Amino acid sequence: MPEIVGINSMINYTERLSLLMSDIVERVPTLSFIDMKKVLVFARPGRTVAEGAYATCHCICLPPSEPGYYFWKDRETGQLTRRSEWFVTKSPTVHVGSQPVDYMISFALPRFCDQRLARTRKSVHYEGQPDWVAKLDTIVHELYHIDPERPGIRRMEKADGTYSANCHGDRFFENVVEMVNQYLESKPDPQISSFLAHDFDSLVQRFGGVGGVTFRAFPSYPQRFTEVMPVQPPPPPEADCRVEPLALPRITTAFTDDDMVIRQFFRTTSRKVADASKREPQAA
Repeated sequence: MPEIVGINSMINYTERLSLLMSDIVERVPTLSFIDMKKVLVFARPGRTVAEGAYATCHCICLPPSEPGYYFWKDRETGQLTRRSEWFVTKSPTVHVGSQPVDYMISFALPRFCDQRLARTRKSVHYEGQPDWVAKLDTIVHELYHIDPERPGIRRMEKADGTYSANCHGDRFFENVVEMVNQYLESKPDPQISSFLAHDFDSLVQRFGGVGGVTFRAFPSYPQRFTEVMPVQPPPPPEADCRVEPLALPRITTAFTDDDMVIRQFFRTTSRKVADASKREPQAA
């Protein structure tokens, strides 16, 4: 049975990541517009041996969508036979204290902790650098997704000046490498990023355990949701047909500190240790 350690003895990994991100945005001009008070870092489950992202940037400041509806057509005639109620999609609200959050960045634990440069596309860009720089690249990558001009994920321009539907082009990766090198060349305090040098097992040996902020409904977390419009607009002529009620699950759409907890992560599972509001800041 995995050992549960005290909240103040194990490393709070998401807190360390937040401190490092604050230092990065202060030192890298391209990211200087980011207000880290509006960015929440949290942990998600991710096994090292499984495929999947190391981290993900989530935008929760998008405005409601335009009204829409689902519809069904007759296969033979193509005529609309029924449609759903009008609905919109909305972003949840997340507050840390009185501070509203615009973006969240999630890290897969323990997968992120075990990331290495060797045998990855990143290795050609960081020749001679230690393995932990792969994690720094991932962190900068997710910060770079935050758009400086509008709510949402950063759009990348193509050579002709139009925006690309793919936000992960070669130019994106090259810009991330440039920013990682800018940060390293700025001579930051090595203690701020020292935890990145350890893989998951080494962190457990060093600190007794690895913890992080998650949401109480773990592994669930705040996401865009669908809401039926309280006042239904009249249908367009082509959609004047039978209306089906939308059966939507009851979900939480507003989150605060009370919805966050500290979980201790193990190789294949995790356990709640304490409410996030009871955590104490750690020194870097």
